[in-house]
Amino acid sequence: LSLGEAKNLPTYPGPNKMRDCYCTVNLDQEEVFRTKIVEKSLCPFYGEDFYCEIPRTFRHLSFYIFDRDVFRRDSIIGKVAIQKEDLQKYHNRDTWFQLQHVDADSEVQGKVHLELRLSEVITDTGVVCHKLATRVLECQGLPIVNGQCDPYATVTLAGPSRQSEAKKTKVKKKTNNPHFDEVFYFEVTRPSSYNKKSHFDIEDVDEVDKMEIRVDLWNASNLKFGDEFLGELRLPLKFLRQSSSYEAWYFLQPRDNGNKSLKPDDLGSLRLNVVYTEDHVFSSDYYSPLRDVLLKSADVEPVSASAAHILGEVCREKQEAAIPLVRLFLHYGRIVPFISAIANAEVKRTQDPNTIFRGNSLTSKCIDETMKLAGMHYLQVTLKPIIDEICQVHKPCEIDPVKLKDGENLENNRENLRQYVDRIFTVITKSGVSCPTVMCDIFFSLRESAAKRFQGDLDVRYTAVSSFIFLRFFAPAILSPNLFQLTPHHPDPQTSRTLTLISKTIQTLGSLSKSKSANFKESYMATFYDYFNEQKYADAVKNFLDLISSSGRRDHKSIEQPILLKEGFMIKRAQGRKRFGMKNFKKRWFRLTNHEFTYQKSKGDHPLCSIPIENILAVERLEEESFKMKNMFQVIQPERRVLYIQANNCVEAKDWIDILTKVSQCNKKRLTVYHPSAYLNGHWLCCKATADNTPGCTPCTGGLPANIQLDIDGDRETERIYSLFNLYMPKLEKMQEACGSKSVYDGPEEEEYSTFIIDDPKETYKTLKLIIEGVGNLEQEHAQYKRDKFKKTKYGSQEHPIGDKSFQTYIRQQSEISAHSI
Repeated sequence: LSLGEAKNLPTYPGPNKMRDCYCTVNLDQEEVFRTKIVEKSLCPFYGEDFYCEIPRTFRHLSFYIFDRDVFRRDSIIGKVAIQKEDLQKYHNRDTWFQLQHVDADSEVQGKVHLELRLSEVITDTGVVCHKLATRVLECQGLPIVNGQCDPYATVTLAGPSRQSEAKKTKVKKKTNNPHFDEVFYFEVTRPSSYNKKSHFDIEDVDEVDKMEIRVDLWNASNLKFGDEFLGELRLPLKFLRQSSSYEAWYFLQPRDNGNKSLKPDDLGSLRLNVVYTEDHVFSSDYYSPLRDVLLKSADVEPVSASAAHILGEVCREKQEAAIPLVRLFLHYGRIVPFISAIANAEVKRTQDPNTIFRGNSLTSKCIDETMKLAGMHYLQVTLKPIIDEICQVHKPCEIDPVKLKDGENLENNRENLRQYVDRIFTVITKSGVSCPTVMCDIFFSLRESAAKRFQGDLDVRYTAVSSFIFLRFFAPAILSPNLFQLTPHHPDPQTSRTLTLISKTIQTLGSLSKSKSANFKESYMATFYDYFNEQKYADAVKNFLDLISSSGRRDHKSIEQPILLKEGFMIKRAQGRKRFGMKNFKKRWFRLTNHEFTYQKSKGDHPLCSIPIENILAVERLEEESFKMKNMFQVIQPERRVLYIQANNCVEAKDWIDILTKVSQCNKKRLTVYHPSAYLNGHWLCCKATADNTPGCTPCTGGLPANIQLDIDGDRETERIYSLFNLYMPKLEKMQEACGSKSVYDGPEEEEYSTFIIDDPKETYKTLKLIIEGVGNLEQEHAQYKRDKFKKTKYGSQEHPIGDKSFQTYIRQQSEISAHSI
């Protein structure tokens, strides 16, 4: 997601009219991300990106704009809610959305399981009447309101001429998946005697048809404002004429308040860019043919005839192809030979050493992506401490005389900036030994290719590497630290300006061009750069580049310092280290490095508890029934000690479980079984075993093989590549034609084929044939799977409740396909 900016928010009723606003991202009602607060603005610019794997099903992706209030609860200005089915409409397009009003009656999520039975009853006096039994079984996924959910349901029978009193279930405490299983009886038609039966019959049927059963869900609140509405369901009794009993799941719906008409332009608008991908992934064997063709890419001669290179040729954006290719090759340990092959081919096509790797080619996009994945920890170690300081201290560093603020001194600002640049330059050039091995191996092959191609240019071995490590790795990370996970949010305007000036200077220092000052359009930058026009800076850059691109260099484990992987507040339950201590829940600051997992009272405090990574034997989810709390997981340690932790939301919980699993993957004593629930009141809630040292009852979830550093699913990446090939099938066919045309006709190239790089038409044609065959087979498998699923799926089941719009769309598509095939 890219959260751009909001425009024309309503003015604050106070004298200054401005607001302090932030924006949240929610899956249904659950907040998963929050931007920084932009103060004193009615057109706040956020410029923040957020990426996440979605760990559960959802109906709406919502964005709320809040106005911060120092004294009261922050107030909601408006929201944008996009239905899951509509996400594709806005895929990867900057779109302005009107903010909508938020009222409690429209904030609904979750589903309810009901059974209805309409029966004719003959009383002792021979009188006939219709009775309706309504059984409320359970609900799932209700929203959590102000940190709690104590739900109950009310059931009402309503008709044109009467309304029964509401019947109410028991309140279920602290759960958003309540099991009620309560039955309520309603008299539908008044008793009528047999002799007048025909007279009443018509009337009864009409009466029944106009009636509806209404189920409302509420959160029992102890606040003076009354209970909160969670959703409702209205069902006409008409449908019980076909069968007298009916049982199904339903999505809860918002309450209709005679829709207060509000002008849509009241509240302003929000600019968003949403990229949503959903892949249906088969098991590994389905992908073998296509995956084998892709993984052989590095060995194909010429590389332009390989499947991976062809993907780069047919995709509209090179980035689209680079992301899944890099992940797939990293997963199978083939990234270095693949990048070496495509880089070598690109170097051979380059005429001028000064333009080496400057274009947005497949090579540069793949190296960018590899650095982003493999180099994330490297950036944390080198840049994070000083970037944090720059963001917190706010030293003035403006050196453009035109932009100076009142009371600022140009010389002082220059000195502040020079010190920052000097410190960042030093940490970068001293960090060679920490550079990840995979990056060093790639830089080695770039250096060799460039030196071989341009033997007369002694500097090209350096510029080939610096164009990546400085221009496309360190400089962008300094410029936008939030995109590289160095800061949680986009920096404020003053900090942003400081980082821009530092980034420009570092980029120029790293580029090793002959006349540095000429590189700057602005005269104040050229003047500032004179500080750094000494030979020692160029020497330091060359030494650093030599170190990270030499073939013999490997990671120096002996001097490895702890790398911070993740940190943040969560709630934990006491582990019972003290014999008589209370096992209560407390909010703590958690910190995970590649050496240990610790928690402390707040950030920067001394750790209260430290768990060495080798003592983490398993990390698994914890069933909600244990403590009636959502998003909980457990860290299992030796001697059956367990740390129970609650994350802030489902995305956070998944992130923590994934990274803790990844970092403890190689532990020799990792468990194979665990208990999915807690040990409470003398027994395990899951398997009811009474001994606290009973071995687990459920197999641990399969972690990653020990040698994989990155959390990558090879099958999923192959599925992604299949989707791209399928999407660009017309281009693949056009490329086949181009191969045929080239091998037969040797004259000037036809216009429509000139966009493809085809060095060897025969080899390229062979690969294209394999790709098209592999894609065709997978497409048939997907179609067959959908047909089978369509036959088995029941509308109104727990997976597809009544009211599931995506399922209705799916049914429409399937019936069109089957009609077409008939």
